[in-house]
Amino acid sequence: MNRNKTALAAPLAAALLAAAVTTATPAAAAYGSPWHSAWGASPQAPTHTDWFPNWSEQGFRDQSVRQVVRAGSQGGELRVRLSNAYGGTPLRLAGATVAKSAGGAAVRPETVRTLRFGGSATTTVPAGAELSSDAVALPVQAFEQLTVTLWFQGPTGPATFHNVAMATSFRADGNHLRDAAADAFSAAGDQSFSWYYLAGIDVKDPAAPGPRRSAVVTFGDSLSDGFGATPGADRRYSDALAGRLAALGTPRPVLNAGIGGNKVLTDSPCFGESALNRFRRDALGRPDTAAVIVLEGTNDIVQPDGVQDRCTTGPRVTAQQIIAGYRELIREAHARGVRIIGGTIPPYGESGYWTARGEEVRAEVNRWIRTSGAYDAVVDFDRAVADPEHPQKLKAEFAFADRLHLNDAGYRAMAEAVDVNAL
Repeated sequence: MNRNKTALAAPLAAALLAAAVTTATPAAAAYGSPWHSAWGASPQAPTHTDWFPNWSEQGFRDQSVRQVVRAGSQGGELRVRLSNAYGGTPLRLAGATVAKSAGGAAVRPETVRTLRFGGSATTTVPAGAELSSDAVALPVQAFEQLTVTLWFQGPTGPATFHNVAMATSFRADGNHLRDAAADAFSAAGDQSFSWYYLAGIDVKDPAAPGPRRSAVVTFGDSLSDGFGATPGADRRYSDALAGRLAALGTPRPVLNAGIGGNKVLTDSPCFGESALNRFRRDALGRPDTAAVIVLEGTNDIVQPDGVQDRCTTGPRVTAQQIIAGYRELIREAHARGVRIIGGTIPPYGESGYWTARGEEVRAEVNRWIRTSGAYDAVVDFDRAVADPEHPQKLKAEFAFADRLHLNDAGYRAMAEAVDVNAL
C-alpha cells in the first residue's frame, strides 16, 4: 500500500464501535467513547524477514493461533480489534477466544471467553478493514497478560501482522480455541516472535466510566518496538514508562506504535508504511490518544548508506527533509488536539551502520529537535543513553550486541528520561 506521503489531509474515518467494520486507514473512536485503550500494535503488510522468520506470507489454514499481550489499563469489560489492513481477500474467522495467560501458551481455564462479532461466533473482516468484537465480561488488571486465540478453518491467504512483537505467538493444527493446556501449541517450529491480525484491545473501566483522553503512544522504529529487549519479558521502553507512571500514582496506558526498520519519509515492503503515511492510523487513530512521543529518523539516515535490497531501498535524505517530515506529524497531532513530544535520535557510533555523513545528519536533526520549539516538549533520548566521553556511541551498559539497539537497561534509561509532566 503506497499512499502519497503528504496526503495526510484525508478526512478521519468514522468512530470505531463494537463490532463495527472500519477502513484500515484512520480508525479512531470519537472522543467520548466509553472504551479506553489497553494494548495495541501497528499492522504491517505480509513479508519475508530474515531476522524474525514469520508466518505472514503463508497465512493459516485449519490452524489456531494463540497470541500473548500485556494489558496496559484495567477494565471490567474488554473488546478485541482485528486488522485485515493488508489482506487481499476477506478474512474468514471461524472462532476466537480471549483468556488470562497461565504462562507460555497455557491459559487459566476459568477465564476463557468466546469472542463474538455482532452476536456471532464467526465473522468476516473485509480486505483493508478493521473489526471490533462485541464487549466481553472479563475483568482485567493493568499489566496482566492476556491471550487471544484465533481459529482459521479455511485458508486466510497472506496475513496482516506485526513483525517485531518481542513476544511469543503459537500455532496448532485444528481448533484449539478453548484448550487451557499448552500441549497442542508445543510442536517445534510453531512459535513466532510476531503478532497476526491483532490491532488492539480496549477496556471499559467501571472505576472511571466517563470519556477521557489519557493514552500515551510511543511512535517510531525498532527503538520504540523494543528490538534488543528480553523477548517475552515486556521490557521495551514503553513498558518501562507505563511502570514508571503507575509507580508515581498516575497510571496511564502506554501504547507501542513502533515498527522495526520504519522510516519517516519512505515506505518499505518489510518495514511498513512511512511515518507520514501511518501516523494518523497508528498514533492518532486510537480511542483516547492524549500524547505521542516520536522517536524516528535513524533508518532514514542509515539505510541508504547500507546494502540496498527490497527492504532498504530509498534515497539519501537531508536533515531538512527529515525535519519537514516531523513538521507534518506535529501539524497532524495539533489538528487533533494531541500533544506531541519529540525524541532525539540516540547514537550508534560502534555499529556497522555508522558513517560520518550520517552522524552530521543525526546531529543536525537533534539540534533542531532540542532548540526549534516546534514540539510541545522534548525527551533527550540521545543524551540519556550516550557515552558522555564518546557521545557518538551508546553507553556500554545500555547497548545491545549490534551497538545500534538497546538492552533492557537502555530501554529503562529511555523511559526515565521522559518528563512525565510533559505528557
